[in-house]
Amino acid sequence: MPGRFLLSGTGTPHGCGLWTPVVSTAIGEVSDADMLAGMELGVSELAGTELAGLIVAISFAAGLNVYATVACLGLLAHAGLLVLPPGLHLLANWWVIAASGVLFAIEFFADKIPAFDLFWNVLHTFVRIPVAALIAFGAAAQLSPEKQLVAALAGGAIALTAHGGKTAARVAVTPSPEPASNFALSAGEDMLAVFLTWLATQHPIAAAAIVVAFLVAIVVMLRWIVRTIAQAISSAMPAKT
Repeated sequence: MPGRFLLSGTGTPHGCGLWTPVVSTAIGEVSDADMLAGMELGVSELAGTELAGLIVAISFAAGLNVYATVACLGLLAHAGLLVLPPGLHLLANWWVIAASGVLFAIEFFADKIPAFDLFWNVLHTFVRIPVAALIAFGAAAQLSPEKQLVAALAGGAIALTAHGGKTAARVAVTPSPEPASNFALSAGEDMLAVFLTWLATQHPIAAAAIVVAFLVAIVVMLRWIVRTIAQAISSAMPAKT
């Protein structure tokens, strides 16, 4: 009699998503133990490039909007589109999802108010980066403690870069007299965070490639801003006689 297939997702073929079909050897209904074992096996399949891609994309998304990222991960897990590693099971808790949703709603409006958005983003330096590091640490739960630490540091660094680029863009846009540009930039960041979170659970390598392109652009932009500020300071200083 053929064995039953236990899916840790919706049946996406391996290599196209983050879930893998697992054959149960038991005859009859699939037990809770079989399901748990299958979920754990599905998570272990992420080790390697897919896991790295997932961490890169999720960390960048958290650097843009941590509340949207956490809420999306929890909802995707409840929808059966994502099997969270043991270290991230807390994200699937409805209280965590509800709290993240409420905070996302607050940020949606607060982040679109000119001038106030700068204060909001500076304040969230102490939220987005630590949470991204913790998510990366939990996502690498099946790895050794040393590799988990590396994943956490990488996640925090990627989130810091995304957060820094976002804040720098706000500094450049805020002086604009019309509010449309500030609103459009903020809405684009929100949509990008949600999109990257979803794409990371389906095609982590593609999501990571998009993030790498954004990281390069942010580094170039930050270098240009620093150089411009340095030149402005230099020209403003009186010449020595």
